[in-house]
Amino acid sequence: MIRLFTDGAAKGNPGPGGYGAILKYGSHVKEFSQGYRLTTNNRMELLAVITGLEAIKKQGIPITVYSDSKYVVEAVKQGWIWGWEKKDFAKKANPDLWKRYIKLHKKFEPTFVWIKGHAGHPENERCDELAVSASSDLDLMIDHEYEKLANLNEQ
Repeated sequence: MIRLFTDGAAKGNPGPGGYGAILKYGSHVKEFSQGYRLTTNNRMELLAVITGLEAIKKQGIPITVYSDSKYVVEAVKQGWIWGWEKKDFAKKANPDLWKRYIKLHKKFEPTFVWIKGHAGHPENERCDELAVSASSDLDLMIDHEYEKLANLNEQ
């Protein structure tokens, strides 16, 4: 079984943000993180899941995603994403990321487990460290889709 642990962070929400993810398969462990200059916590929570799944090369292995984001976990477990997809994500936040996620969901069919954040879960704590550290980097990436939307809303 592949286990994917994820977390996202944003200072200001919107503000500088980042994600952290840990992939575990047998004795193999890989960590991912990236920071963005302007984004939201929910975008980073979802991007952590997407990045982790995109790193998986082999299909057919059961995958469990562990996240402290009710936004992500409930949207998938309750099946809300399928209704959003049918309505082309009308009036829903983060359609660009949800569309990316749905392709991965159809490919891997992961199972989701919600875990309480900041409750001492070792991998969740590490993902939080990765996300917060990434959001503090000096060379932050641009979350183009979010900034494009933010600029449209200002006009």
